[in-house]
Amino acid sequence: MKKKIIVIAVLFSLVNLATIQAQENDSENRTDYRSKFMFGLKAGANYSNVYDSQGEEFQADAKFGGVGGVFVAIPIGKYLGVQPEILYSQKGFKATGRLLGNTYEFTRTTSYVDIPLMFAFKPSEFITILAGPQYSYLVKQKDVFANGSTSIEQETEFVNENARKNILCFIGGADITMKHIVLGARVGWDLQTNIGDGTSITPRYKNVWYQATIGYRFYSSN
Repeated sequence: MKKKIIVIAVLFSLVNLATIQAQENDSENRTDYRSKFMFGLKAGANYSNVYDSQGEEFQADAKFGGVGGVFVAIPIGKYLGVQPEILYSQKGFKATGRLLGNTYEFTRTTSYVDIPLMFAFKPSEFITILAGPQYSYLVKQKDVFANGSTSIEQETEFVNENARKNILCFIGGADITMKHIVLGARVGWDLQTNIGDGTSITPRYKNVWYQATIGYRFYSSN
């Protein structure tokens, strides 16, 4: 009789343990979307500057610009994936100096269509680490020169200009995901000079930027 009671108790414990494990797995599946195809919208800000590709000193200050667009998360299993994006992104720099005894301020804003193709590593359901190449297409450039009470503004749209509009970049960062909300942080830099026909060494300055965004992602709940 005692043996039967012990066997029944053991079987009851095993069934109870299996039920708890199934509930935990079901709960995890309801919150872990790493294996799902997702797409979304994002917007935020760039904090950008330029640097001299030949390593010489260049005095410039960083400036803020807007960024926004769409992204797609394509899973390759649970822990790996690919995330392409299409963004409208403002970069540039600010500089100050003196001309004929007067102080001036120069601000350049360059607008790009950025297309990063990042590889994703997803160590947990809340964190995604991303890195990869980025293709950037220069759309327009706006220069503002201010000297005391005088301000000169020039805006150029690059259509058929002999300028390098196609730039290869590298970008990396991480996303923090909370169900539908995605908080992103990136750092990127050009691998090519930001203007030029590709044969000249001037100008030789490259963009470097930090990026922070907030996004909303869509996915199937099934």
